[in-house]
Amino acid sequence: YFWILFLTFVFMYPIWRSMNRILPPDLPVIATVPEFELISENRQRFGSKDLKGRVYLANFVFSRCPSVCPKMLGELEKVRKRIRGTGTKVAIVTFTVDPEFDNEKVLFNLARKHHANPFTWTFLTGSDKEAMFKLYRDGFKVGVESNPKNLMDIAHSEKIVLVDAKGGIRGYYSFETNDINKLMIDVGLLINRPSTKEPIVTGKQYPEI
Repeated sequence: YFWILFLTFVFMYPIWRSMNRILPPDLPVIATVPEFELISENRQRFGSKDLKGRVYLANFVFSRCPSVCPKMLGELEKVRKRIRGTGTKVAIVTFTVDPEFDNEKVLFNLARKHHANPFTWTFLTGSDKEAMFKLYRDGFKVGVESNPKNLMDIAHSEKIVLVDAKGGIRGYYSFETNDINKLMIDVGLLINRPSTKEPIVTGKQYPEI
């Protein structure tokens, strides 16, 4: 009887534990990214319609950036390796904040330099700088500002924006190790437990990041 009870406990305890595990709460829906369409490094139209149904990580750089951008892109290479087991469920989208210089060819070379898989990681540019900046500020709720006296001086967000499969912003993350680890956990939550929450549409002003 002892061994029967012991073996029953050994097999049943993991099942009981999994059934009674308390899952983390849903991530809040901070805002909704409006529909957009830009040009990829492969000279293809690419936008929100192509990302529908996929969780994606948005970030903002420019190729002539002399400081933080190379480090950010280097860290995104590591992130790309960590999400490759998710197949096409998760994407990385890098938006240029210098579209007047960062044309498709420049972004293509930048993508190849960082070993970007085109099925997972897309670089985007466009012809309307003001419309792109409006998308960044009002859509992704991140800061971006050019210096008219120095074309290579562009202040921009150093955050990764986590966007769910419905276009809802779920969080902002730095490139520090702890934040990246938190991002990986939150990505897992979004792809394994899709939220029933509808993206919010609001006129509320959010602080730029």
